[in-house]
Amino acid sequence: MSTEGFKPNLYVLARIINTLMGNGGMRRTNLATASGLSYDKLQRYLDWMTSKGLVVIDGDGYVKLTNDGVRAYEELVKWVIKYVGSLKVGRYGEG
Repeated sequence: MSTEGFKPNLYVLARIINTLMGNGGMRRTNLATASGLSYDKLQRYLDWMTSKGLVVIDGDGYVKLTNDGVRAYEELVKWVIKYVGSLKVGRYGEG
C-alpha cells in the first residue's frame, strides 16, 4: 500500500507508539484493539510507520518498534503526555 500523501494524526501515532512501548511486540489485531483503532486504519499507520523506519513487522505479524520508534516515543509521546495530558482512547477510538 502506498503511503504517498498520507498525513498521520500525531495523537493517533503517539497512541500506537505508546502501546508498543508498553507491550513490546504485538500482533496487529491486538495492537489495533489496544490502540482503539479499526484494523484498516491501523494498517495505514503501520504502512507509513514502516516506510519511515519506526516499526518492523516480522513474518509472524508481530509489530515492534525500531530504535527510531523508541526515539519517537522519547520525543513525541512524552511531549503529548506532558502538554496534552493523556493518550486515553476516545469513545470512538479517534480522539
